[in-house]
Amino acid sequence: MQEKSKKIASVIAGAMLVGFLGAVPAHAEGSKSTYISNWLPGNESSRWHDYNRDSTSTSVTFSGCSTDGASGFRDATLILWKDVLGPDNNKGSRTNECNTYAWGDVAAGDYYFELYGFTSGGRLNVKSVTIKW
Repeated sequence: MQEKSKKIASVIAGAMLVGFLGAVPAHAEGSKSTYISNWLPGNESSRWHDYNRDSTSTSVTFSGCSTDGASGFRDATLILWKDVLGPDNNKGSRTNECNTYAWGDVAAGDYYFELYGFTSGGRLNVKSVTIKW
């Protein structure tokens, strides 16, 4: 009986190990890292294509934000656009306070974000921008 318990325990441990080794961490379908230098309201990011092969939320992360304004950076408003023939589709705006903001799982297509505005100053700088989709 004791030998049978050891065998069952070994089988369970082996199955757990195979399950652990076979587990694939969740990753975004795509991502890009860049920066923003002296942007004015109306500036646009480069485009990316989301094939929508996963359920990852489209997000933009800012780190190291500053403006040329006297009171410094507080937040920036971004609009996510779907690039289509004719007028592009506005997918909503988010106020980024130098961290991560997401738009949810968007449909397949080409996307970009626009700097709609920011508090204080005329030009925005962001040391690190990460876009995930």
